[in-house]
Amino acid sequence: MRRLVCLLAAAMLFAVAPAITKAWAADITVFGAASLADALNEIAKNYQEQSGKSVAVSLAASSVLAKQIEASGGADLFISADEDWMDYLDKKGLIDHASRKDLLGNRLVLIEAADSTAPIAIAPNFDLAGALHGGRLSVADPDSVPAGKYGKEALTKLGVWDKVAGNLARAENVRVALAYVARGEAPLGIVYETDAKAEPKVKVAGVFPENSHAPILYPEALIKDAKPEAAGFLAYLSSPAARAVFVKDGFSVR
Repeated sequence: MRRLVCLLAAAMLFAVAPAITKAWAADITVFGAASLADALNEIAKNYQEQSGKSVAVSLAASSVLAKQIEASGGADLFISADEDWMDYLDKKGLIDHASRKDLLGNRLVLIEAADSTAPIAIAPNFDLAGALHGGRLSVADPDSVPAGKYGKEALTKLGVWDKVAGNLARAENVRVALAYVARGEAPLGIVYETDAKAEPKVKVAGVFPENSHAPILYPEALIKDAKPEAAGFLAYLSSPAARAVFVKDGFSVR
């Protein structure tokens, strides 16, 4: 049994080794919230072609990335999907505070399958539990992941959280929550507007009122002791070329 555990551990190490090697070999390593996947990969590719500097992008829930930075570093730049996880690193002195700024904004939406014909009006005390028809509500983990936290806050303010809290499909990040609905594993989900735009198998059933949750902001900052090359990419993220990509994908730019 012990030998089997060792073999499995070794297999996992070899599986992630290429990604680790790629990140270490890159001139710049960026940790970004999962909802930034399409835009950030496109921008990194454009920057690499323009500058000749290689950019490795690691995408996950902001909570996971922040904990990774705290545990062992590995990044030059962090873009979070909320202020809380950037604050977490800032208070621990792990980012360059002077480089911190809000880069983007987003909206929170309720999604359903693209071929669904059931109308859903988001309003105080709306029948979200009934709209699930016995299925589960797909949402990023509301205990730690920004999209899930925003979702819980909105549903609580609208008076429906307690009716659906026991019937959630909890996802490790917002893109996984999106996938659950796209694959038909959950009838409804809560994601960002940009996620819904990126997946043709879902559509927006409703937009949550902005006053039902904290503003959805994406702060960026250099990690303390980031490689000098990272400052160039940080500046590029606010350039007209990068802003055009963000806008195309549905983000609001700050």
